[in-house]
Amino acid sequence: MSYAIMGAGIGAGLAAIGAGIGIGRIGGSAMEGMARQPEASGKIQGAMLIIAALIEVAALFALVICLLISQLQG
Repeated sequence: MSYAIMGAGIGAGLAAIGAGIGIGRIGGSAMEGMARQPEASGKIQGAMLIIAALIEVAALFALVICLLISQLQG
């Protein structure tokens, strides 16, 4: 087994873990903000969804890069 393939697997796992932690923290903070200011819940929810999508795109980008590395080395 090549170190590049092993590194690609570890990188994909870390990207997924990081995205999960980031989206969880965003969701928790958004819920806290909506509980404090219910009248601003629409703006908070919109910002939360945009930031969660950006985090998910970064995680998918990392996954694609890891797959490309594993295919080029395999």
